[in-house]
Amino acid sequence: MKKLIRAFIIIVILIFGWRIISAQPRMNTKNDTLKVLCYNLRFGELASLEQLADFIKSQNPDIIALQEVDVKTYRERAPLQNGKDFITELGFRTGMLTAYAKTIPYAGGYYGIGILSKYPFLQTKRVMLPMPNGSKEQRALLLADVELADGKIITMVCTHLDYPSSEVRQLQVKALNNALKENPYPLIVAGDFNAQPDSPEISQGMASWKQVSSFDFTIPSHSPQSKIDYIFVSPIKAWTVISTETPRVTLSDHLPVAATLELVY
Repeated sequence: MKKLIRAFIIIVILIFGWRIISAQPRMNTKNDTLKVLCYNLRFGELASLEQLADFIKSQNPDIIALQEVDVKTYRERAPLQNGKDFITELGFRTGMLTAYAKTIPYAGGYYGIGILSKYPFLQTKRVMLPMPNGSKEQRALLLADVELADGKIITMVCTHLDYPSSEVRQLQVKALNNALKENPYPLIVAGDFNAQPDSPEISQGMASWKQVSSFDFTIPSHSPQSKIDYIFVSPIKAWTVISTETPRVTLSDHLPVAATLELVY
């Protein structure tokens, strides 16, 4: 009899314990999947904003890093784009949210970098990169904390490094790493680094990052001979690469790079 009572008590405890556990809110274990696109637009010299927006929509990215983004410039080489606000118009034509960072004043307007996102920005910030001897133009980072659909937050970073020398870019990459080392969220860094994969600024300066774009050449777009456009992520364990792509499209002198990623944290 005592054994039966003890067994009954154990069964009751197990049943009520299971109900308590089942009633607890479950953690959302669904991983986020993001398609990231990076594209140097060549200030619209080779294509209209309508064409660029149509291409972006055809790719259906979640977030995009854009370089050589003009706002209200008047360039002789791109007369059809004179006075246009690239970032605002591309946002309108794609239905995406926009963030912009001016790097230099140019031709009566601004020249810089931008981000388009399907998801809202919590905050954005511009960080100027160093201009050591030998620099040609001021360059910057555009940081955007992005809130995903389930409330998770990532930081998207767009950049465009200077082109004159590896030494200049190595200092800019060092500044990039210093600016992001205390960042609390998973990171994506995308941009035109003006450097090939075996350069010190990439092979050493970005060694702690995971390169998630393809290794295809990206420039010049009509007959690619080298790779200078990248997407990197950190921390490495937080991201899984689902697919990569370098679409063959000649709307700029660069090819865009794309990566579909899974955020696994």
